[in-house]
Amino acid sequence: MSLASEDLSDRIRDLLPPMLPLSEKKMFGGRCFMLAGNMLVCPMKDGSLLVRVGKEGYEEALALPGASKMDMGERTMAGFVAVSGDVLEDENVLQGWIGRARAFVDTLPPK
Repeated sequence: MSLASEDLSDRIRDLLPPMLPLSEKKMFGGRCFMLAGNMLVCPMKDGSLLVRVGKEGYEEALALPGASKMDMGERTMAGFVAVSGDVLEDENVLQGWIGRARAFVDTLPPK
């Protein structure tokens, strides 16, 4: 794992409430944060963040600064956006993306 993704992982841990049913799982070349077994966010090697926003929140999330489609190979991951590491340097922006992911993941049944 890269230094950029380790730093972002540490920042995410600091922002997530300790009482949440969280776990971490290696995926996509990084360490994904799981909430009740559902993927929430995943810091990527380049310092960007994969954020799960759901299909309903996808277009709205894409309109925000630093957000782009999440492509894995030739496939676009519906319901997920990639957020540039540059905009995530602002703690409030990072907190906002985590909140957006939690709002969607809270609607899913635990795994």
